[in-house]
Amino acid sequence: MLGGSRSARVLEKIRMAVAAGVDWVQIREKDMATRELLALVREAALTGARIIVNDRLDVALASGAAGVHLGGESLPARDAIRWCRSGNAPAEFLVGVSCHSTEQARQAEADGASYVFFGPVFDTPSKRPFGPPQGIAKLAEACRAVPIPVIAIGGIHGENAAECLRAGAAGVAAIRMFQEASDPEQLREAIERVRRAS
Repeated sequence: MLGGSRSARVLEKIRMAVAAGVDWVQIREKDMATRELLALVREAALTGARIIVNDRLDVALASGAAGVHLGGESLPARDAIRWCRSGNAPAEFLVGVSCHSTEQARQAEADGASYVFFGPVFDTPSKRPFGPPQGIAKLAEACRAVPIPVIAIGGIHGENAAECLRAGAAGVAAIRMFQEASDPEQLREAIERVRRAS
């Protein structure tokens, strides 16, 4: 069990999100010590959600997570995917890749990615370092360009999720929507708005 630490606070948010209906959780604790992160991922998996670990292929595999998500600063996607598909990971292990253009989405698909995150679709403070918002038209273009699932990210909330889904996104990823929810009921309402949009 996790004590009264940062891990415990993250786990509390994950439990709240799962109770509200979230079925996939990406753990993005990039600066957490390896042992603490491993314990967090293992505890999070007990919630019943499918867990994706950001960057840390070693932790994802050791914890039995559903997959790993790779960004621009991570292992090169092609190398990680080749290694995983060479019998070093379960056949169903997912490798996702962050993309900021249709060309990057095509490359990720060619490399063997299971899915891509595409964005930022809308303006959001956490994604400003990656450039201006891509917008719905570019999201739709990326969705048409690759046969693998495209997940919209960046400024997503209950009110604009429908636009992303209509553009062809297989789903949406949201950070602020979950962090700002003060209780499970508020979060459940936000998730229901997204589900109704789909």
